[in-house]
Amino acid sequence: HILREEDEPTPTLFTEMDTLQHEGGEMEWKESARWVKFEEKVEEGGERWSKPHVSTLSLHSLFELRTCLQTGCILLDLEGYSLPQIVDDIIEKQVQEGLIAPEIREKISFVLLRKHRHQTKKPIHRSLADIGKSSPSSECPLSYLSHSQWYSQNSLDAEASNVLIGEVDFLDKPFVAFVRLAQAATLGGLTEVPVPTRFLFVLLGPNGKTKSYNEIGRAMATLMVDDLFSDVAYKARDREDLIAGIDEFLDEVIVLPPGEWDPKIRIEPPKKLPSPNGNAGGGAASAEDEDLPAPHELGEELKFTGRFCGGLWLDIKRKVPGFLSDFYEGFHIQSVSAVLFIYLGCITNAITFGGLLGDATDNYQGVMESFLGTALAGVVFCLFGGQPLIILSSTGPILIFEKLLYEFSINNDIDYMEIRLWIGLHSCLQCLILVATDASYIIKYMTRFTEEGFSSLISFIFISDALKKMMSIFNYYPINRDFKPDYLTSYRCDCQFNFSALDWNQLSKKECLSFGGSLVGKSCKYVPDLAMLSFILFFGTYSMTISLKKFKASRYFPTKLRKLISDFAIFMSIMTFVGLDLFMGLKTPKLIVPTEFKPTRPDRGWIVMPFGKNPWWMCLASFAPALLVTILIFMDQQITAVIVNRKENKLKYIPMPVLYGVFLYMGVASLHGIQFWERMKLFLMPAKHQPDFVFLRHVPLRRVHLFTLVQITCLAVLWILKSTVAAIIFPVMILGLMVVRKTLDLIFSQHDLAWLDDILPDKDKKKKEDEKKKKEKKKAKSEEHNNSDEEVRTTIIRCVRCS
Repeated sequence: HILREEDEPTPTLFTEMDTLQHEGGEMEWKESARWVKFEEKVEEGGERWSKPHVSTLSLHSLFELRTCLQTGCILLDLEGYSLPQIVDDIIEKQVQEGLIAPEIREKISFVLLRKHRHQTKKPIHRSLADIGKSSPSSECPLSYLSHSQWYSQNSLDAEASNVLIGEVDFLDKPFVAFVRLAQAATLGGLTEVPVPTRFLFVLLGPNGKTKSYNEIGRAMATLMVDDLFSDVAYKARDREDLIAGIDEFLDEVIVLPPGEWDPKIRIEPPKKLPSPNGNAGGGAASAEDEDLPAPHELGEELKFTGRFCGGLWLDIKRKVPGFLSDFYEGFHIQSVSAVLFIYLGCITNAITFGGLLGDATDNYQGVMESFLGTALAGVVFCLFGGQPLIILSSTGPILIFEKLLYEFSINNDIDYMEIRLWIGLHSCLQCLILVATDASYIIKYMTRFTEEGFSSLISFIFISDALKKMMSIFNYYPINRDFKPDYLTSYRCDCQFNFSALDWNQLSKKECLSFGGSLVGKSCKYVPDLAMLSFILFFGTYSMTISLKKFKASRYFPTKLRKLISDFAIFMSIMTFVGLDLFMGLKTPKLIVPTEFKPTRPDRGWIVMPFGKNPWWMCLASFAPALLVTILIFMDQQITAVIVNRKENKLKYIPMPVLYGVFLYMGVASLHGIQFWERMKLFLMPAKHQPDFVFLRHVPLRRVHLFTLVQITCLAVLWILKSTVAAIIFPVMILGLMVVRKTLDLIFSQHDLAWLDDILPDKDKKKKEDEKKKKEKKKAKSEEHNNSDEEVRTTIIRCVRCS
């Protein structure tokens, strides 16, 4: 009842707990733990702080703390500006209430005013993991600034609460005091950082209960950094309000059975903290009480404007503010890694698909055309587009379309290049119409079901193609199963032919066979073990890339170095195994790079004339196949704009097995994080060993399996289609996935679909969005306060960790 929504937010609290130490007849207060939202304690040996962790408290200590506040001395809004004055006021209050005898007041005062020693020392040596960390002067401004200077420079609202715990031999019952100062004051060296103290909790007791006193102190410190209780502590009017605050805290406490949990285990802080208001209502929420997952939200770029080129205009307004920064931020180290990654992906894709395109069209379009098209489209799109990582070059469906179009042209005596020109022009016009009419709006109906189907198909294609390419290398360079080292001296291969005008001994194997000669000898079928080396390059590139990507989560080296290694994982793997290939010196298959800027087919030029070879009506008839190309391009671009496709760098010295290893990595890596893939693995797991996925808490397992089987069936159909001539209707099948998803509304409840997929947009969505906006406005004030708290906590953490 003392907390109101219109109240000003309370300051962020830094809490420090000091314990009384007895050494050789001398006493001093030594810092043993601190809290900046989470607990850090001095490790055994006293040389280092623990990692921040969630405080685990015994329920008994909370009840003992409640008893202490019920029976102890409570001083609210005490006027105090120095520690001796505050100590005198506490003791005077205790004497007046008859809690202590007057004759021990000096002893208590002597104990409470002992020197405070803080845990601020660090060892002189630095580990390798400290490389790259800032110096103390830059990291810890509070150590060198006065109280007023720090506040003027940081403008942050932070105060301290101090917890003093100790044992003495002159007390026969605990001495307890809870103090809230009317104005926060800096009390000398009481606090590790020069933050003014607002609260003081003192617990002195007779010898023999060290552990109990420490647990009570930890409970008090944990309560002080709790959002709800700290508000109560600031606004409490009497003892009953504080007790009510503890009771409110106890209502939210979760108790773990002692035989099923080791209290020595430290719980890592969660990545995302729950809302302070989210737990109101008592205790842990049951599975039935949990909210549904957040709905499938789309950005403003995919919202229907209803205006001519309205979406394009919004894109321009979003693009202009960051247009210049896109250039100079390209020199950031992470951007360099991404550039190398995409460069290699585009270049190898252009070469690979260019070669396949040349085979499919009799070199009317080949590697050079693929190079030039990728370059022009890439430059224009990256300058004016919004998503730099979507498909920029040829894809499988486009390749199939080109092959079918060429065969159709040859069979019907139609000039391929001329009709291809008209198809391209019509497709360009149709794409402009899609842009002008905000056709991207259709993507709102592409839920996780469609995205995962498309993404999984791409992943499996990469994996399948990589393995197929490696098998083709094993077929082209077979392993030498018949090689016998003992017969090495008898191995020989000669070229024989009846015609003697040539010196057959000087001919190469290829020349011998081309002139009609025959190879005779035991070593004629010998080839070096290129297959084995290719496999080493292939699997080594894949394994090293996976390992370096995971290195980011390891415990070795500083965070920045680990992140740098992870960012350049693919580039480093490629360079490593390219170097190994160069060192071995064997002729493994290499990337073929065109050396001259000219059309792949020598009997045609760069310019294609629109008329002359085909009937005039062909320019109109090409509208229909152009529509199919438009669907292909639209679906490829839009879906990958959501999923984001990727690849990586260096050219003619790169062995093809290294690239196949990269392709395998891209396929495998793309599967990670896909819920569909996780659900597929559930088929092979007994229920008791299944991971604690959130959807398994809300959806029966048999319904989960049914949903997964539907996706597997759709994926199988897509795979069969892409492997046949029918691949040209691939984009139509992607649209078919959206139809299948719509029919799932008849099989599954909206509750199940909310957890397994996304709810499709409905008619009353605008009403729901309005309600959501109202709720967000109510939370805006508290969120701003939370953000401010995080800034304060970050600054305090940096300061208290300095040496």
